[in-house]
Amino acid sequence: MFQRKAANNIKKKRSWLGIAVKLAIIAGALYLLVLFPKATSTLDEIHEPLVREASPKREEKIVLENKDPISVLLLGVDEREDDRGRSDTMVVLAINPEKESTKMISIPRDTYTEIVGLGMKDKINHAYAFGGIEMSLATTEKLLDIPIDYVVQLNMEGFEDIVNALDGISVDNAFAFDDFPAGEITLSGSEALDYVRMRKNDPDGDFGRQNRQKQVVKSIMVQAVSATTLFNYPKIFDALGDNVKTNMEFNEMIDVQKNYRNATKEVEQLSFENGYGETIGGIWYYMMDQQELAEVQTAMKAQLGTE
Repeated sequence: MFQRKAANNIKKKRSWLGIAVKLAIIAGALYLLVLFPKATSTLDEIHEPLVREASPKREEKIVLENKDPISVLLLGVDEREDDRGRSDTMVVLAINPEKESTKMISIPRDTYTEIVGLGMKDKINHAYAFGGIEMSLATTEKLLDIPIDYVVQLNMEGFEDIVNALDGISVDNAFAFDDFPAGEITLSGSEALDYVRMRKNDPDGDFGRQNRQKQVVKSIMVQAVSATTLFNYPKIFDALGDNVKTNMEFNEMIDVQKNYRNATKEVEQLSFENGYGETIGGIWYYMMDQQELAEVQTAMKAQLGTE
């Protein structure tokens, strides 16, 4: 069970790999030696073990040194003063270093599905409110029918700290809205947060927001492994320590940066688009198209080699 700390919250896909990918920036041995004390301290702070040791959907334990495909759940959590909050952003990455590719799927937060551990159905983002990281992880695994190896939880309010630590990110905006023009734009931390949160003015509603979230996640991954980010590491570690929690240990992060780095350069975005809305008990839910869900499950299983 993830234990809550009095410190700040969590963050990075923006997140998880946000941590692993960011470690990929440690390019020089000398610089790594300089940063090592700071890195070790920060990574100890953000690490939170899970109750389970491995996914029940894994027949064999993954070996990062062997470049086994891995999956990561990114949770963007909107924490509240009086409760745990909800996971308003849920993105799953399937990373295959042998194929040098990553598949990414964003799960609509209003998806009606079984909440594992409660024996009932509800919106998938309520799993976090009911049972935190553990319940979100188990519920996502059941929905996609794949093992989830790692989870990275990030605080959406602190999300902007990480973007600022990267000196901003660039995205290709599909259409102009608010103060964001169409085309290639550069976003600061606060701008990136507004960019991914906008929904009401998007003709595609929550699906449009999901696409922007995936855009930002991909941009963070690209920026994090760039050489120009190397000297921002002190700021990056400060941002991570305040805003991220992950079950990935320090030695695992090092293995990911060594063996999985190239897989983040080719990111394929899968999507859920064919579902429909349904009101149950006065509450609106997103109902998955079962054929589309099966296609996504098949694609993710193939990427992870668990068919």
